[in-house]
Order: sequence, then structure tokens, then C-alpha cells
Amino acid sequence: MDRNAAHPGAAAVAPARWMEQLGREEALRLLSTVSLGRIVFTQHALPAVRPVNHLVEGGSVIVRVYEGGGALAALLAPSQAPGVVVAYEADVIDPDTHLGWSVVVTGYAGPVEDPEGYASRLRPWVAQTMVRALRITPDLVTGFRLAADPHEPVEPVEMCGS
Repeated sequence: MDRNAAHPGAAAVAPARWMEQLGREEALRLLSTVSLGRIVFTQHALPAVRPVNHLVEGGSVIVRVYEGGGALAALLAPSQAPGVVVAYEADVIDPDTHLGWSVVVTGYAGPVEDPEGYASRLRPWVAQTMVRALRITPDLVTGFRLAADPHEPVEPVEMCGS
């Protein structure tokens, strides 16, 4: 079956792309160029995902937690605990060419000792006071870049309904 038959309006042939694995340092560098990502954690024994803003500092990812904290407040284990396992993902993928990058950091999240020091550096999404912050200490950093074949021009990929 033609892979585009199920998607009327899809391009007949997708432009040639390469998926390049990123090293840890390059992945963290790219992650530091954006402020929005998604934290993946366990809530009531099920996976949960929340969009949050972040910054990268010294190889760690710092995430803002608001007053009241909601679902993320449960991740603030006592500071003597090793933390809670989480994943953090951010990406920049062009919606037309499908070129860009994605990075996933997996590690332990624990409370930041001095969250006020990050309040001015983590841009808020809503008008709420930042009272806490999480530090994700990465055990595993993975990422990839989707790059165009340098020998072929890249044209936008038509999607169903475009």
C-alpha cells in the first residue's frame, strides 16, 4: 500500500532527511537555546506531561514551580532524598520542512535550594508567584537533529488538510 494513500494531499515523496544523533554537550547546548519544554513524570502511577519553562545551568535543567504547585509540587521530595525520576523534552522542528532537533534529558528531579535566585531568569507563563524550582540532574541525555540531504533541495511537506 502506498504510504500516502491514507493521507490525501500528502506529498508523493518526502524530501531526503538525515537523522544525526547528538552528543551530550551539543544536546545540552541546543536545550539551552530554548525556554519551553515538557516535563514527563508519574502522577497516580500513570505518566503525565506538562509544558514548562526552563533554563540550563551547569549541565542541569531548572524548572519553575508555581505557588500551589499543582501536579509538579509532588516532585518536590525532601532535599535529603535522591529525587524523583523524570524526563524532560524540548525541540525545535520546522512545521513545513520537518527539519530541526529534539533533546530528551532523563534523570532525578529535586528541589532547588535557592529558588528566588531563579525567579527573574525563568520567564513566567502566568501571573503566579514562583516559590519553588526543580533541578533535573541528567543521568541520560539523548538527542537528534533532522537535517536535509545537502544534495537535494528541501521543499515543505504537504499535510492532510493543508
